[in-house]
Amino acid sequence: MKSLSISIKIYIGLILLNSVLAGLYVFLPQMAALSVGEFPASKPVMALANAAVILVFYCGLGFLGYTLSRRIGFADIWDRKVTNYQRFLIPVFIGFGIGVFFIIFDLIFSSFNSVGSLPHPPFPTSLVAALTAGIGEELIFRLFVISFGVWFISFKILKGKGQNTVFYIVSLFSAFAFAIGHIPSVMFLFGWKSFTEIPMVLMGEIILLNGVLSIFASYYFRKFGYLAAVGIHFWADIVWHLIWGFV
Repeated sequence: MKSLSISIKIYIGLILLNSVLAGLYVFLPQMAALSVGEFPASKPVMALANAAVILVFYCGLGFLGYTLSRRIGFADIWDRKVTNYQRFLIPVFIGFGIGVFFIIFDLIFSSFNSVGSLPHPPFPTSLVAALTAGIGEELIFRLFVISFGVWFISFKILKGKGQNTVFYIVSLFSAFAFAIGHIPSVMFLFGWKSFTEIPMVLMGEIILLNGVLSIFASYYFRKFGYLAAVGIHFWADIVWHLIWGFV
């Protein structure tokens, strides 16, 4: 029986970690502040349900995305041609830079978006959220969406042509989808019930900040692999939510 590759072992480990963290999230301060009546079931049941959904849904989509990413020539999760400096340290520098970018532009937007600065989850929720977002959101919006989009459009429709152009088009779509995907959480934090309650300036801020993160994550996902995208996202969230959240 052929042994699992290092990349697959890392992928499985990250999926399991994300599943455990998703279950733990129910018991953290931000969720604990909700009353019991606001949960459709008891917290232990909700934790198990969250963990199971993440394990099944993310594992399936992620593995499909991983398989397609290898077919179209993207860097492997543990690519031997990628150095640890490229895989880990460069994402730290870029993630910190993006986090600072978030802080500066949020300070600018907060003066005229009518709601002030964007809220941050309390610690340790902010740390767990950074991990789950880095693993899970990069799995969906980079590993799956970009790999599937480039494979389907460039290899199936265009018969192998225009892969570079298709990559950037799909990356822009991924960035927009990623940004829009954050709107429900913003609505929850502000207590809004409808999209029409969101100020247009705030909407623009959400799209700009998440779009910038997405473009960098997409580029380095293709170049250095999934771990690089996870690292960029994680360190950006550490600066933005954990460090700046304390301040």
